Amino acid sequence: MRLEEIDRNGTLQGYVLVKACEKKSAKNGSTYLDLVISDGESDVVAKIWDFKGTPEEQPAVGTIILVRGSLSLYNNQPQFKIDRYRALNEKDVVDIRDFVPSAPDKGTEMFREIVKIAEGFGDEELKKLTLAVLGNFKERILELPAAFKLHHAVISGLLMHTLTLCRLAQAVSVIYPSIDIELLLTGAILHDIAKSEEFSLAPTGLVDGYTARGTLIGHLVSGAMIVSETGKELGISEDTLMLVEHMLISHHGNPEYGAAVRPLFLEAEVLSAIDTFDANIFEIADALKNVDLGGFTNRMWALEDRKFYNHGRRKIVTDVCIVPKTDNTGKDD
Repeated sequence: MRLEEIDRNGTLQGYVLVKACEKKSAKNGSTYLDLVISDGESDVVAKIWDFKGTPEEQPAVGTIILVRGSLSLYNNQPQFKIDRYRALNEKDVVDIRDFVPSAPDKGTEMFREIVKIAEGFGDEELKKLTLAVLGNFKERILELPAAFKLHHAVISGLLMHTLTLCRLAQAVSVIYPSIDIELLLTGAILHDIAKSEEFSLAPTGLVDGYTARGTLIGHLVSGAMIVSETGKELGISEDTLMLVEHMLISHHGNPEYGAAVRPLFLEAEVLSAIDTFDANIFEIADALKNVDLGGFTNRMWALEDRKFYNHGRRKIVTDVCIVPKTDNTGKDD
């Protein structure tokens, strides 16, 4: 584990994420806590023996705590005995990204890139609309995952997915010049904006469920409502709003997947296709990371219950940086 040894007795100390915590009774009648903790690299079973605290004093699942204790083997498996622990305070400098799955680029960097794309629009209505919505939702989406359990379910996953769609849209429009690239980019940037209202979040920042609005309305319709309300405040034409709203309510492609209608113009069809494409690529690559050469993933219900083969010809990665990197001169790499 990535804990610091603080004395010659093998005592370890450091920050861990509490992934599970259950109060149990020992054979001698005493009470103990059975935990699973993570240092960001590996999970380990931990125990707090002879626990006499209140339920409020138990380490809360999904929080980071500072622990001190020792590591040993029990039934040939590592077990950490926690002697002391405490919750974080204002003096602790801890980044949640070190403990839970996170996008390789920071949310602020990806947001800046997306804003730069929108600022380059020649269509003033699409520019005003996109920048206004981004500005209104900036703080809510900087670290928001893109999903509960499936694609891009990581810290800042929503912006990772959004910026990837922008890159795909730009590439596709070079091959197919009949695409209105600024309309397609507007749809790519705004298509999942209402997930900020759809998800409930755990203390870790990962999604742990859905809000009432998310369940009853969903992010496709809520997103179209946000576009409509913002656009009317800005005086955006009805025709422009109609096109953007349609892309948002149709980007899941089929009603059985949550679309209110099927895509009914070119850019709406392209948005739906690249949205599915990016989601599938991420899910397959993420599943293959833990598969040995020559092996198969488990069946993936979101991908027609298929299992995927690791042929080993390329290293499987999901942590692909999509923000241009600069050297000390400020030029792109």
